[in-house]
Parts: sequence; structure tokens; C-alpha cells
Amino acid sequence: MSEPIAYADAWRRVMRAAGWRCQCRGECGNPHKSGQGRCPHEHDRPARKRGGPVRLIAAPADPTVTGLAAARLAREHLRAWCPPCRDGARRTANRAARGRPEAAQRDLFGL
Repeated sequence: MSEPIAYADAWRRVMRAAGWRCQCRGECGNPHKSGQGRCPHEHDRPARKRGGPVRLIAAPADPTVTGLAAARLAREHLRAWCPPCRDGARRTANRAARGRPEAAQRDLFGL
């Protein structure tokens, strides 16, 4: 079984809690109908008939968290993600956030 070199203990705990399966439930934009609403990708298993093995990552449940904030999160705030779902969830969340003004901006022109 493959696993990361750094933070392997935290990664293993997240993977065990997830049953070694991606925990995306459509946040990536894919309804995952073949997995009954949850992504069917499992760690070290092929994604498709001819695809290579999927390598799950432990990443923040909130896809907008980045950088140092993500590194400081406790295990309870991490989820198992396959790379396509993680990228899709981040894109979807960032797209939604672009349309919302920040609180400081909203109050700037309040009457």
C-alpha cells in the first residue's frame, strides 16, 4: 500500500475513517451516481479499466482552505479526497466565492 512520507499517521487515520474511499458527495460537481452519491474511487485501486491507481489525499473538508491554514487543521477537519474530486470541489467553491463580496466591501457603500 502506498502512503505519504510526511504526516503518515494523520493520513492513515483519515483514510481509515473514510474506509479508504474518497469522501466527496458531489462537492466537485459530479453527482457520483455509480457510487450512490459518494465518489467510488478507492485508494490504490484503478479509477477505470485502463487507468492507474488512485492515490487519495487527506485535505481540508472545506476546499477553500489553503496553505498554512490547511497544515494547521486538526484531523477532524480533514477528509479523504481523490485528486479529481479535490480539484473540482476547489474550483466549484472558488467560483461561488467570486460572486460574493467580502463583508468589508458590502458595508462600504451601505446607506
